[in-house]
Amino acid sequence: MEALFEKSAKKIQQTDLKFIRYLYNQISWERRLIGIKGARGIGKTTMLLQYLKKTFGASERVLYVSLDDMYFSAYKLVDLTDKFVKNGGELLILDEVHKYPGWSREIKNIYDDHTHLRIIFTGSSILDIDKAEYDLSRRAIIYELHNLSLREYIELKDGLKLPTVSLQDLLTNHRDISFELTSQIKPIKELNTYFDRGAYPFSMETGEDYAQHLNRIVNLILETDLPASVSIDFQAVVKLKKLMYLISETVPFAPNISNLSAAMGINRDTVVLYLHYLGRAKLLALYNSAGKGISKPGKPGKIYLENTNLMMAINSGAIKQGTLRETFFQNQVSGSHFIEIPVSGDFLVDSTYLFEIGGKSKSFQQIANQENSYVVSDDIEMGTGNKIPLWLFGFLY
Repeated sequence: MEALFEKSAKKIQQTDLKFIRYLYNQISWERRLIGIKGARGIGKTTMLLQYLKKTFGASERVLYVSLDDMYFSAYKLVDLTDKFVKNGGELLILDEVHKYPGWSREIKNIYDDHTHLRIIFTGSSILDIDKAEYDLSRRAIIYELHNLSLREYIELKDGLKLPTVSLQDLLTNHRDISFELTSQIKPIKELNTYFDRGAYPFSMETGEDYAQHLNRIVNLILETDLPASVSIDFQAVVKLKKLMYLISETVPFAPNISNLSAAMGINRDTVVLYLHYLGRAKLLALYNSAGKGISKPGKPGKIYLENTNLMMAINSGAIKQGTLRETFFQNQVSGSHFIEIPVSGDFLVDSTYLFEIGGKSKSFQQIANQENSYVVSDDIEMGTGNKIPLWLFGFLY
């Protein structure tokens, strides 16, 4: 146990506080049980260590442990927690819970048995908290951390703190907002850089090896995180990789399940299930046609890779500029808004706002006479009327 305390203290001490993710200020840290989900590599661990450093410093009342530590091959979490509480422990941070068999049962027991202990756990975005072996949804408040926004990427890269903008304010006052922001940044240049390497914080460390590192992250998600969270074997992982690549060649993709089934040699139901696994893993973004709402997993209306960086890393030769634009838009907006695929236009947001995405010459022809309709244009710094710059949607969080 002493070794775990030493590791925890060292990690907290070495944590940098210069850049803090958007979700930090949205979390109700005082709650007794908090869960934070998110894709591998987007900063969940760093954010928790920042909280510990800012709030507790070197205090022995807190302990950070990763549940893939070798310690847990010999000792149970409940036993560690019992010792921690008896020695005055007040806050326990449990990282990578999906790597620990029976995690939901033990966290439930710890929560019920130690009523003065606070617990924060992190896990893969694949985790379905409601359907875990022991339901924690009634006890825990669950947050999901999205990949970096364009605004966050600029802050991480340049140290420039820029304000977030609500969607309603953006739609109403985009010209004034653009006027203020373009006095501080070159948004089109920043956006084009973001397309390649802006979605994950580790871009600052990996340099020219960023795409290779991101490919390794994708493989780890498919080979490690998915099997730890859902019941799939090695052959299923191979099929998932093939499915991922097939989709990367044709996104945005209105799926023909029969064709995918034939190409992969698996039945239709398995194709649909695998698509939803990849969606939960934050490798694909799946959207229903407008009017279907949120229902049990079925055939999605349209599929995108989750973000533009994945497009560049997996299959850069197949990318069209229009696909980059649409992928960026859906990725930045979906972090806090509900997206559907409409009959006309590209995206329907919150069942109210209709968006058509294009270049600077994009017209309103495809969404003419539609209420609450907007054209979102690349390659412009400022818009007019209901024509809004694409880059500005990178400031929603």
